[in-house]
Amino acid sequence: MTATSAAADATRAAAQPRALSRRWMPRRSPWGHPWFLEGFTWLYLIWSLVPIGLAVLFSFNNGRSQSAWQGFSWRWYFSDPVNSVLHNPQLHAAVVQTVRLSVLTTAIAVPLGVAFALGINRWWGVTSASFNFVMLLSFVIPELIFGVAMFFVFTSLFTNVGLGTTAETLALVTWNVSWPAIIVQARLVTIGRQYEEAAADLGANQWQTMRRVLMPLLTPAIFASAVLVFSSVIDDFVLVDLLNSNVGNTPMSVYIYSQQRGGNGGPALNALGTIMLVMSLVIVIIGYIGYRWLTRGERGSGVGALTSLAGEG
Repeated sequence: MTATSAAADATRAAAQPRALSRRWMPRRSPWGHPWFLEGFTWLYLIWSLVPIGLAVLFSFNNGRSQSAWQGFSWRWYFSDPVNSVLHNPQLHAAVVQTVRLSVLTTAIAVPLGVAFALGINRWWGVTSASFNFVMLLSFVIPELIFGVAMFFVFTSLFTNVGLGTTAETLALVTWNVSWPAIIVQARLVTIGRQYEEAAADLGANQWQTMRRVLMPLLTPAIFASAVLVFSSVIDDFVLVDLLNSNVGNTPMSVYIYSQQRGGNGGPALNALGTIMLVMSLVIVIIGYIGYRWLTRGERGSGVGALTSLAGEG
């Protein structure tokens, strides 16, 4: 090899990385910078979040005005001995009723939804197909129509139940049971039946398979559906507005609407709305963190369950 050819090879070798870097260099978008889309996004965020931010801000106003800032204070949360959320019986009852309905609905709807999902996924036939169709009705029927139907059910058919907390809970459970049913059913389709079949091959009975294999795999979906049901009940308005009977069983959403519409609004209602907003945000954050924690190392969870079953055998 001559010195000239060696130098040419060295030149080509040195130029090759530069050519590759130019080849893989990211190209600029032919459309340019999306100024319109970016501006529209910021406009939408400002239009949506600024009114909420103002409402939250004036919940800490020291005076009664909702337009003039008079200093920072916790007056409308707990400092005022009469009109604060903590001391006003109606405001306090609205918070308690919202939490009560959310807990009761979640505790009843999630197990029922999981049972529906298992039944629909495991038993094929006309019955399972019919229930699967019924599960989708809540996404098709307007909530107002469903609420009016529930109102007539508890005022004309089941008059012994009547309006109030029981009627609100039953209606909310019926309306929200579709969430866990659909989410858990989708999870069942995703994981398949190989883990259950492997557990049966290792000698596990149905109860052991359900407890040691299936339920750990379904836990993320169950947790996610519980978060969705709980958060949806917090800001539900139509059903609870039609089915509440007095101030004692009126949740926050209905109380805020009725007082503001009647011209009795004030910073205390802003404080009540802020509590409602914080509750929803906290539930969403807990749901996100919990779901990420439950799904960590997900691929090994089923293997670990089968290994423990093999050890028992």
